[in-house]
Amino acid sequence: MVQINIQFTLFSAFYSPLISAISGHFLENEGLEPKWSVAKPGVSAISALEDGSAHVVQSALSQGFGAPENASGPSVTHFAQINEMDGFFLTGREPDPDFSWKKLEGASVVLFGGGQPLAMFKYACHKAGIDYDKIDAIHVGGAAAMDDAFRQGQGQYIQQQGPFPQQLEAEGLGHIVAQVGTQIGPCGFSSLAAKPEWLETDMARAFMRGYRKTRHYLNETPAAEIAATEKPYFPDIDLQALTDCIAVYQKLGCWTPHVEITEAAYEATLDIFAYNGTIDRRLPYDQVCSLPPSD
Repeated sequence: MVQINIQFTLFSAFYSPLISAISGHFLENEGLEPKWSVAKPGVSAISALEDGSAHVVQSALSQGFGAPENASGPSVTHFAQINEMDGFFLTGREPDPDFSWKKLEGASVVLFGGGQPLAMFKYACHKAGIDYDKIDAIHVGGAAAMDDAFRQGQGQYIQQQGPFPQQLEAEGLGHIVAQVGTQIGPCGFSSLAAKPEWLETDMARAFMRGYRKTRHYLNETPAAEIAATEKPYFPDIDLQALTDCIAVYQKLGCWTPHVEITEAAYEATLDIFAYNGTIDRRLPYDQVCSLPPSD
């Protein structure tokens, strides 16, 4: 066995393509012993690539949008997709089968304070035809702090990735009213990133063999079976909540069978960040992305 070091920027069931590669033993079956970690809140896992402590990380295409346009080549490249849609949920305090995004105007919402989660949320508001500036945005920190704040009574709504909204529902503390991804549509949301030179190694090719098998597994296996395998990674989440979450993500279609980051998905993400005014140029695809290693 060869140890492969993997780091997550955020850890949630939304990243099941990478989690199940570990929990389902797909990497072990390729001769790799995964050692995984989660970056500290507010720190990108890209730093673990740069200091050599990780071989591959869960990241986002937007991480590369600020790269120098005329660089000879990227020091880090996004080589495979994890999710091809936003995976955040909106959870309210009461059931609302007639929810519309218009109800967010004038309401208090616990939101991520910046980065891709906020950029995507603002774009979803734009697509829904509502004014983000009319929302009373509550920013309290990272995912754990946000969950604590909502549990303690802050906000009428909260923005979260699964399975945390499903756990709020299981405890009777919240009710999912909308999915941000269905409002936005397909885009390059989250990705796998590595050093370009690593992609030329036997380890990278072994990783991709396991990862491709994992993506097919996620689309062909009942949610309850996947959840049972991943449950040790979510000790504070009820098994049924995790199952429900995975089933929703399967239906959402964020875990498409192909592993490549498509140019269409890349351009859609550029559109979202251009709308937010957070980029001043559109880097070409090959300045940020590359194709995954083949067998």
